[in-house]
Amino acid sequence: MSAVEDEGAAILTVASAPKVRRRRLRSILLALMAQYTIVAMIVGLSVAGILRYVVTPQIVAKFEAIDAALKHRPAP
Repeated sequence: MSAVEDEGAAILTVASAPKVRRRRLRSILLALMAQYTIVAMIVGLSVAGILRYVVTPQIVAKFEAIDAALKHRPAP
């Protein structure tokens, strides 16, 4: 009987091993995806902030300068 029980225990151990691997792989993948998402959000917000507060005022200033130059231009 003990040999049969040992075989049964070995089969259960082998059968449960892939589930543990899948669960561990799933948790690792979820952690990596969460890190990627957080980093992507931080980079996206940084780029949006730079565009909003640095680049946009420069572009607006150039268009205002062009507009002012066109207003002061003598008519042909």
